[in-house]
Amino acid sequence: MSPPGGGDPEHRAGRARAAPSPDGGAFGAIAIAFGLALALVAVALLQWRQLGLLREAVRSNDDNIVLQVYQAEIEYLQLRELWPDAGRRAALITPEELRLRYEIWVSRVELLRLEPTRRMLGDRPDFAQTLEAADRFIARADLWFTDAAPPAFDDLAPLRPELEALGPPLHSVVLDAGHHVALQMAARNQAVERHNRFGFALTLFLSALILVFGTVVARQLRAARRQRAELELLAERLRVARHEADAGNRAKSAFLARMSHEIRTPFHGLMGMLALLRETPLAPRQAEYLRTAVESADHLLAILDEVLDLSQLESGRVSLSPSAVDPRRLLHEVEALMRPLAAAKGLALHVDAGPDVPERIVADGTRLKQVVFNLLSNAIKFTERGAVSLDLHRRETTPGAPVLECVVRDSGIGMDASTLRELMAERPSASFTATRPLGGAGLGLEISRQLVRLMGGRIDVRSRSGEGSTFVVTLPLQPAHDTVPEPASGDGAAAAVEFTPALRVLVAEDHPVNREYLAALLASLGHEATFCPDGAQAVDALRRGRFDLVLMDLHMPVLDGVAATRAIRALPDRIAAAVPIVALTADAYGETRERCLTGGMNDFLTKPVRPQDLAALLRRLFGVSPGADAADPKTSPAGDELADRAPLVDRTALAAALESIPRERLARLVHDYLDQGEQTAARLRSAVRAAQPLELRVYAHAARGAALNLGLPALAATADALQEGAVHLPAHEIVRLVQRFEDQIESTRSAVIAAGLPAPAALQPAP
Repeated sequence: MSPPGGGDPEHRAGRARAAPSPDGGAFGAIAIAFGLALALVAVALLQWRQLGLLREAVRSNDDNIVLQVYQAEIEYLQLRELWPDAGRRAALITPEELRLRYEIWVSRVELLRLEPTRRMLGDRPDFAQTLEAADRFIARADLWFTDAAPPAFDDLAPLRPELEALGPPLHSVVLDAGHHVALQMAARNQAVERHNRFGFALTLFLSALILVFGTVVARQLRAARRQRAELELLAERLRVARHEADAGNRAKSAFLARMSHEIRTPFHGLMGMLALLRETPLAPRQAEYLRTAVESADHLLAILDEVLDLSQLESGRVSLSPSAVDPRRLLHEVEALMRPLAAAKGLALHVDAGPDVPERIVADGTRLKQVVFNLLSNAIKFTERGAVSLDLHRRETTPGAPVLECVVRDSGIGMDASTLRELMAERPSASFTATRPLGGAGLGLEISRQLVRLMGGRIDVRSRSGEGSTFVVTLPLQPAHDTVPEPASGDGAAAAVEFTPALRVLVAEDHPVNREYLAALLASLGHEATFCPDGAQAVDALRRGRFDLVLMDLHMPVLDGVAATRAIRALPDRIAAAVPIVALTADAYGETRERCLTGGMNDFLTKPVRPQDLAALLRRLFGVSPGADAADPKTSPAGDELADRAPLVDRTALAAALESIPRERLARLVHDYLDQGEQTAARLRSAVRAAQPLELRVYAHAARGAALNLGLPALAATADALQEGAVHLPAHEIVRLVQRFEDQIESTRSAVIAAGLPAPAALQPAP
């Protein structure tokens, strides 16, 4: 099948070269956009210049100046026409009218002296000379026109030649002003025409740029649509490839589950027979052969478990089950398993937990134990002499974010830089996997690394060839509070672990060797077994008779285990339909366990079934304790006898306590302890029901210490009996001690009140 991208790499590379370069198209679009921006700026500047010219034309007002000059000449001509001369008298005008005409002309001449006119005509000599000649004439004429009496025409006649002399220069000024205005108009027209041509050119340039820009954008859009189609095709191929990968993963999981069943089923019989063979008389050489066979079988089974674990991790089906975990007890359990291996090689094994490590943390204890076990096992495996250490401590990398560090050190062969780099790589090379210089399958470290990553941590390693290695596991630290679940009813807990001396067990198993092994195993525990080769016969057996327990194999002919369980739960006989059913399978996947419980089964056992696992299961379901004396269930331990003889209250201890503690405070402490007694009893029952003797010892030890401190010897003796007998006592004896502890609480409360320590409510003053 071709890769999701489609085609070989060279074909894809050629197709990529044939397609337009997104970078080149983008650069062209940017250049065109930059040109458009420059053109728009030029157009804006041109418009601004034209606006400036228009404002200047309006501000200059040259046309008005020409009109003023022309009016000054008109008024001059009218004045000259009416001015008297020496040969005649002006018969049509009076002196007053002549005075008015003179003053009008003088006012027109004064207008020529204003700034606009001087700015336009001031650089011409004729203009200045004309104004000087007019000033001389006005100076002489004012002598006659300023008097109150009207001037005599005879007196004005001598001024006529001088007045007439003003005509040519004044007319020249008019011509100069008109010529100047004409030149300005021509210049403005040329500038406007030039700007119009430039604006037209810019408009054409903008149109061309817009056309080119539109072409480039259209090309980019076509390329984008083509790339989007290719991406959609690639996404579809990736989706198909992912679907095929998921299908392959599911097929691989189904294959591994089937192979697990096929391998574990004969292993179940093989290891069971080896275990039974060990109990028979053997010659020394036979015992050695048997030990070698058992070790080889255990090693092969461990490799099978690692392969299954790695497959589940890679497929993402492994989920964590956080709960309250005692890290020190976890270390002790690992140490108990590893110390014989270290002692066999003459190695010193040091296991320690720092004082700053909390007593209980929130973690998946099974997975955490698996990681520590793998690292410590590898350290012992690759160390021939010296020591191996396991240290657990608390560290804060950042304020308020503590981490838990587990450090495994060894003085073994170590690793060089290349080996270390390949070992910690996400995907080690094929040559390294095939020729592992350290030997072994190499699955333990990979499983540990993926589990630690799943828990939100990491694994670091430091090593040098010949100087040993140090593996550091860093995990987020979350201290746990009291998370032990309480049972819904104390009576139900006691009823669930009633003592049963012998059980009738129906075993549905299709493999003859496994049937033989389970028969021997159940007989060694004192129980009667009935066998069926398939699920259909198991259902018929329950219709015909009564059984206390059904061990149901999952993979059987005719009717498998889950279908048989559903058929049993649907039986009309309510007693037969409610029989406890335990799955018995070589399939170690978590999904299988969930399928079994959903199908109506009560519990789950994985092949090969170990005697201790079966015993723990029977104890959980029925209170059956292997090795207990079933013939005399009424036998009481020595601690129980002490509990019977111990007084409820030690008055001497109370008197000693009252010397240092006020009576009210001591009474409150005692009654608080008694008030918590019911909760303590519920926790004890929960530990019994879950078949957790170590939890039972912890709770009993805490109850015993507090009772001794408060002077309550009867409760302390009962708790001591529970602590000492948590491991070896039958379940019914433990339940009886828990019930005794609960019954003694009320009796002790009455004795405490009689001893002068009333309940805290009675200490309050009456209202």
